[in-house]
Amino acid sequence: MIDVCVLLLDDNYATTAILPTEIFHCAGLLWNAMSRDPPDPRFRITTASLDGGTVNSPYSMGLSPQLPIASIERTDLVIVPAAGWGLRARLVGDARIFPWLRTQAAQGAHIAAICTGAIYLAEAGLLDGRQATTHWAVADEYRRRYPKVAWHPEKHITEDNRMLCSSGIYGSIDLSLHLVEKFCGRAIALQCAKAMLVNMPRGNQSGYAVLTLSRPHKDDRIRAAEAYMERNYASDVSIASLAGHLNMSPRNFVRRFKQATGRLPGNYVQALRIAIAKTMLEDGARSVQAVSTAVGYQDAAFFRAIFKRSVGMTPSEYRESFVGMTRVRDGAIANGEPRRANELAGLRGPQQASVERR
Repeated sequence: MIDVCVLLLDDNYATTAILPTEIFHCAGLLWNAMSRDPPDPRFRITTASLDGGTVNSPYSMGLSPQLPIASIERTDLVIVPAAGWGLRARLVGDARIFPWLRTQAAQGAHIAAICTGAIYLAEAGLLDGRQATTHWAVADEYRRRYPKVAWHPEKHITEDNRMLCSSGIYGSIDLSLHLVEKFCGRAIALQCAKAMLVNMPRGNQSGYAVLTLSRPHKDDRIRAAEAYMERNYASDVSIASLAGHLNMSPRNFVRRFKQATGRLPGNYVQALRIAIAKTMLEDGARSVQAVSTAVGYQDAAFFRAIFKRSVGMTPSEYRESFVGMTRVRDGAIANGEPRRANELAGLRGPQQASVERR
């Protein structure tokens, strides 16, 4: 069971605390109930405010927590909601949260901030030297105030060494499903998405930013190589060209890349291509050949073999099982009872507004 502490703060947007709570609660429960399977809850959720008292949202909705943060000695995951717009006043009023966040981080907790809530992690020093995102409207102010943070407001979700951020209020859905997948596996995350009629998370405008292909590391030159691979995954990315791009010898590059990421460069590119192909298939791409070509494999038979070896099913089987993610097709629920996963098509909803992605 994963212990989650959802923080409730004055003037925060209630949705960014409530939606994660509901998604974590549904993991292992809602889909199981709909499918008449035994309940298998995955998260134990606690809500907490600074002093244990009721907090108010900007629109006068009161939220009552279970405990004060001082009573939460240790947890696996912390959710920090979106702050209101009076950010400087909030930093003063909520100052007690910073040592508590640092303590939880030091004990190994994952800490996830939603939208403008990233300011709490930045003020606590937990984002120094790490990638982070936030709402586009405050990105420039955050850059000036916290220059040690590598801000990427174009990304919808960032994850860097147990610190996670999302770009907007409804990014709380994406971030929560990303965390469900991280802690419980993709199958449980897909079940949550289908049961709640929401789409699976996207990383950024291209949909491929959140790919947990390597373990956290601080080698900036290897990070540059990873970024280059993510931009050029469909091309013939050779070790020689990557090493030359970084002014390193091929042998030294391979050694440092493996040491930093835990993967050889070729395996990294292959994993990247497969992850992107999975997303394309989930989005309903009709031609396996087109997907194969798009991710850099001209030989579709070779692509099918690699995909099956990596995923455990063929591209066509994967598409049939997981296509969509934004709505249940007509007839998926009959006589008030949902059909099984292989009878559900998915949930394809509208793209997030471009203003949210900058």
